[in-house]
Amino acid sequence: MELKTPIKKRKKIFKDDTVPVYIMIAPMLIGFILFTLYPIFWILRYSLFNYDGFSKPVFVGVYNFIRVFTRDPNYWQSIGNSLMLTLSLVVIQVPLGLMLAVFINSKSRLNSFFRTAYFMPTIISTAIIGIIFSIIFSSYGGIINNMMINLGIINVPIDWFAEKWHSLSVITMAAVWSGVGITMVYFLMGSQSIPQELYECADIDGANAIQKFTKITIPMLGPILQIVLMLAIIDGMKMTDLVLVLTNGMPGGKTEVVMTYMYKFFFNTDNPGAGAAQFGYASAMSVITAIIVGIITLLYLNLSKKMKKIY
Repeated sequence: MELKTPIKKRKKIFKDDTVPVYIMIAPMLIGFILFTLYPIFWILRYSLFNYDGFSKPVFVGVYNFIRVFTRDPNYWQSIGNSLMLTLSLVVIQVPLGLMLAVFINSKSRLNSFFRTAYFMPTIISTAIIGIIFSIIFSSYGGIINNMMINLGIINVPIDWFAEKWHSLSVITMAAVWSGVGITMVYFLMGSQSIPQELYECADIDGANAIQKFTKITIPMLGPILQIVLMLAIIDGMKMTDLVLVLTNGMPGGKTEVVMTYMYKFFFNTDNPGAGAAQFGYASAMSVITAIIVGIITLLYLNLSKKMKKIY
């Protein structure tokens, strides 16, 4: 006769197995509520009030929104500048990053050096990049002006920050220089994951370098391209630091982007409006900007679906 020892069952700390899961996600959920949902609610609420951060909020309904649409052309100018910088990143930074990735992906002893050199600007502070470009494009003693004078291209130094389009060009160059490195890394990772057998088969068929690039490399990098384009759009629309360091919206507010324009109303920094900070009006601008970005996102997602059919 066998004697069976009774197996003691471990007591569960939690009667419900889902409780530990909730405990683990609680910190992230609390952070999301405090730093995302609550600010969104705060913005939506104060967009309907006239509030300066100190006095009692005064309900004004949709007046702030009417003011944005009918009485503030500077806001729409800042939106236009943001869209132009975003388009510049998409048109310049993305193709340049792709070309650098293809170049570095080729077999060469200097690949490690070039990879480090191209990526280095990405880890430099935006404020430092702004200072570097302000020195390079300085009106007097700047590298660019001295070079152009020595080559006989110009006789008088150009004041790069005295005219809107010159200033935006400098901002674009600084943004591309600081962001092309990470764009290159994304494309480089995608390029290294492409099976080499595809290129070998193309060589057997007699395809040249351009045909291999257009028929193999680009289609295989389609998913990476979608990610890179989205990141470029995000970087362009939220660009703030470079503009503040290089121009601070000058000359005459013509180089303001939407983030710097709202920032100055929120914190009363060189506020183009009167007196104290205008939280209510800045909140209304934030809501409208979020809607504009949402429309751009929907258009991009629609375009992405069409891009998937290509590859």
